[in-house]
Amino acid sequence: MNINSLIKRPSAVALAAFLVSAALAKGQADYLIYVSNEKSDDVTVIDGASQTVVATIPVGKRPRGIHASPDGKTVYVALSGTPVSAPPALDAKGNPILHKGKDDDDDDDKKSDKAADGIGVVDVQTAKFLRKIPGGSDPEQFSLSPDGSRLFISNEDVGTASVLDPVSGKVEHIIRTHKEPEGVGTTPDGKQFYVTCENDGEIFVVDATTYKVVTSFNVGGRPRSVDFLPDGSRAFIPSESAGQMHLIDAITFKETKTITLPEKSRPMCVKVSPDGKKVYVGTGRAGTICVLDSATGDVLKTIKVGQRPWGIVISPDGRFLYSANGPSNDISVVDLAAEKEVAKIKAGASPWGVVIVPKPK
Repeated sequence: MNINSLIKRPSAVALAAFLVSAALAKGQADYLIYVSNEKSDDVTVIDGASQTVVATIPVGKRPRGIHASPDGKTVYVALSGTPVSAPPALDAKGNPILHKGKDDDDDDDKKSDKAADGIGVVDVQTAKFLRKIPGGSDPEQFSLSPDGSRLFISNEDVGTASVLDPVSGKVEHIIRTHKEPEGVGTTPDGKQFYVTCENDGEIFVVDATTYKVVTSFNVGGRPRSVDFLPDGSRAFIPSESAGQMHLIDAITFKETKTITLPEKSRPMCVKVSPDGKKVYVGTGRAGTICVLDSATGDVLKTIKVGQRPWGIVISPDGRFLYSANGPSNDISVVDLAAEKEVAKIKAGASPWGVVIVPKPK
C-alpha cells in the first residue's frame, strides 16, 4: 500500500485548519510530518498540505527520538523498553527534586525490557514498520551523518553513545560519556557530533571519523538538545532546569553568551531556522515556543502552544513550526511569519518527537 492512497480530502474541516491548509497549499507543502508517540508505542503520520492524520504505525515500545534518512525514504525512531514514570516535582528554583539514588526524572530502570531497546526502521513509501535494529541500551535521541551511513545514538541508562551502521544493523563503536546522555546533534559539515549529558551538564564533542572525544565542556542545568547555525560556526544548547540558552563558539568550544529565557521556561528541543537568522526552542512546562535572534541571542517573542512542547521541527521552507505537545496529545502548527499558533492536530499518546520528510511520489 502506498502512503498516497491514505491521503484523502477531509469531508469537513474546522475553519482554522482549512486556512492553514490553504496557506500550505499555496506554498506547495508537499511533505509528511512523522510524530513519535511515547506512550502509545506508535508513530502518527500527518499530511502537510491537508493537516490531517493519514496513518498510524505501530513501532514498538516507547518511541522517542525520530529522524529521517537524507533521501527522506526511511524514518528511524529510537525505541526503549525502560518504562516512563511521572516527571518530578520542582523546587522553588524550578529544579527537579530527584529521589535519593535515582538519576533520571522519567525512567524506571528496574522494570526495563532490554529486548525492546533498538532503532525502529519505517519505510516512508508504504508507511510500514520494517524492522528493529540494535541501538545500544535505552536509546533516547540520535543524529545521522550527512550521508546517512551512520547513526549517532545516546544511550541514557549506561552513559554511552553508540555508532550504528543502519544497513548492517551493527553497533560499530561505543563512546563513554557521563550519566544520562540525551541530546545528539551532528555539525553541518558532518565532521563532529555533540552529546549533551543532562545529569551534570557536560557536553561531549566527538570526531565523526575516528569516534574519539575531541573535547568536553560544561553548561550545567540539564542540557536536552543541540542545534547549529547553517555554517556550523555556533552551537545552541538549552539548559532545562536553569531556563537558559547557551551560545557556543563551535570552533573554540567556548561559551560566548548565556541567555536567560522568560520566567518558567524549561527549554527542551532547539532548532535553528533554515536561513540561520532565528532560533526556536520549546519551553516545556511553560507551554511556549521561544524565539531568539541567532546573532545576539536576544529573546524576540514567545508563542503560546500546547502543553509541555518537547520535540519541534521547522518546515523546509521555514514557514511553519510543528511542536509535539506531550500532555495534550497534539501537535501545534505555528505560522512563523505571524508568530502564532494557527491549528492543533491530534496525535497519539504523549507525542515526543517530530520530523518532516518529502511526500513520496
